[in-house]
Amino acid sequence: MSDYQETLDLGSYAALGDSFTEGLNDPGPGGRHAGWADRLAGMLAERRPEHDFRYANLAVRGRLLDQIVSEQVPKVRALRPDLVTLCAGGNDILRPGSDPDLIAEHFEAAVLELRESAGTVLICTGFDTRNVPVLRHLRGKIATYNAHLRAVADRNGLAVGDLWSLRAVHDRRAWSEDRLHLSPEGHQRVALLAARALGLPVEADPEAAWPPAPVLTAADQRRENLQWARTFLLPWVGRRLRGESSGDHVEAKRPELLPL
Repeated sequence: MSDYQETLDLGSYAALGDSFTEGLNDPGPGGRHAGWADRLAGMLAERRPEHDFRYANLAVRGRLLDQIVSEQVPKVRALRPDLVTLCAGGNDILRPGSDPDLIAEHFEAAVLELRESAGTVLICTGFDTRNVPVLRHLRGKIATYNAHLRAVADRNGLAVGDLWSLRAVHDRRAWSEDRLHLSPEGHQRVALLAARALGLPVEADPEAAWPPAPVLTAADQRRENLQWARTFLLPWVGRRLRGESSGDHVEAKRPELLPL
């Protein structure tokens, strides 16, 4: 059976992870966030006979890998979806002194558990942060973690959404004002990339060229960077210093497999 045929047979999907998969900064129906996982679920549902497709999104912003493993992975045993996506570890990598080798070991243990309860597992690498203020200094650590993730995928027969190689997200318009979460168009590009990784034919190209953008002067860029630091970076650092998370008291938006 081809990858395309296998994708058509996917009748249920559970998304696991943090704010990236929860879909922050991509407004959706009912005041909730949408995001790339919701968009991917829509693509899968459109190709399901009789539209009997079910979807759960267990992702919660701010979650570390071990929290995802303890809170979200066990629920997959009960849901037993045809497809699971696990995109996790980014919040761990951002922490000072974190070890990408150890994080990857925990990630693979989670994958092994998921494979017992899901037909197909897709994982995502981390983004290339070379153009991101502050985060560019973590680029080597992210690259190390990504190398581990690709090895995990090879060993365990996983599909991979390779975000590191997605050049379209190097454009500032792929990101929201906080520069930490994707814009709606950025989420759409990732959804298309994930669909391709699953063998799903897509009409749009995730790497399609962006329209011409206004050119900012050096002074404009400095002003933007200062505003971003005051509005987003300093509060983010403050939460880290206080041991707080943006996901404190936040529940998963779709905890059960329900029709779209």
